[in-house]
Amino acid sequence: MRALSTLCVALLVCWLGLCPASSETRVALVIGNGAYINTAQLPNPPHDAEDVAIALKHSGFQVIEGIDLRQADMQDLTIRFARAASTADVAMFYYSGHAMQFNGVNYLMPVDAVLADEADLKRFVRVDDIVNDLQQAKNLRILVLDSCRDNPLAESLKRSSGMTRAAAIGRGLSRVEAPRGTIVSFSTQSGQVAADGSGRNSPYTTAFLKHIEEPQEIGDVFRDISSDVYDNSGKTQLPELSLSIIGKFYLNGPVSITVAPVAPQAAPQSDPCASAEAHWKAADSIGTLGAYEDHLARFSSCSFANLAKARIDGLKQKTALATPTGESKSFDGKWDITVNCTNVGKALGYTRVLPATVTNGALHAEYPEPGTTNTLAIDGQIPADGKTTLSARGTTGPSAYTLNNAAPG
Repeated sequence: MRALSTLCVALLVCWLGLCPASSETRVALVIGNGAYINTAQLPNPPHDAEDVAIALKHSGFQVIEGIDLRQADMQDLTIRFARAASTADVAMFYYSGHAMQFNGVNYLMPVDAVLADEADLKRFVRVDDIVNDLQQAKNLRILVLDSCRDNPLAESLKRSSGMTRAAAIGRGLSRVEAPRGTIVSFSTQSGQVAADGSGRNSPYTTAFLKHIEEPQEIGDVFRDISSDVYDNSGKTQLPELSLSIIGKFYLNGPVSITVAPVAPQAAPQSDPCASAEAHWKAADSIGTLGAYEDHLARFSSCSFANLAKARIDGLKQKTALATPTGESKSFDGKWDITVNCTNVGKALGYTRVLPATVTNGALHAEYPEPGTTNTLAIDGQIPADGKTTLSARGTTGPSAYTLNNAAPG
């Protein structure tokens, strides 16, 4: 699939102001450590990190990714992430690999870590430091630790520390209370050990990948992740989840778009043509076949219907007479259109990817199937230079995603 952004397309999805000029900034640091030198290796974390990074990119994140990081590399990436989070609206930290707690403090382990005594903990990354970095993001912060595997180095530290100090080294990780505006999700409960899994991904990451791109409120997304892990583990592994968020937030949401301006009040049922003129002006300014067909479908018995038919016939005749050249077919094939709109006022933001095809220079994308509530269709002609304006039409879905919270449909 090719990304439609290479066509320099100006989509009318933003025509009604659903997309502000400056997009919301989302950053994520994703780390998967498995190739440990001085303790048991873990097969899944590198795969976990690779797959999570892809999923977060689909949801509009700028991802900093690290696989099998040594101490110096892990510190470098956490510094990069701290700087990125300071200017972000949303920040997420995702870690898969060995970790441990000591005196109630959680530590993440680079692959070259040694743990001869307590002083070696300075080589690890403190989770408290990551939480502090996350707090710089303006709107939402997410901490995900899929890292409660059994850690042999912790056992060696117990032996070197003696019986008195060994009591400070607990199993798994200690609980982290989510600061305001933050979600904290551990792969299992505090003080417990999670399974690494036998497939490509750990049980927790498998559930995370299943749900993270769904158009649900973010709190519900993480509740569904926890529920999946619990059910699929035979009710033996229950993720630790702490949420402290005000209001609702969506990483992905249903598309909400309309071609014509919506009147402040619904037109009386006794006059179905009351808004025909306003709709015609909008459709005629767009000037595409899809826009005229949309007007004719809505106002087939109103004053502009014949004019819409004439426009449709003219455009179809023009298309039939056109002789495609090699250049006009240069963009033919399958494409992905990414519609990314952030929160505007009370309207929630969303990201939607639509599969599109270009045939003889004509682009068409549609989501979901025709006849389904909350639809979006995008059409237009792509000339040889790749610069075009496409028309978007469809029906709105839930009110939470529309300007002024307009009613669905």
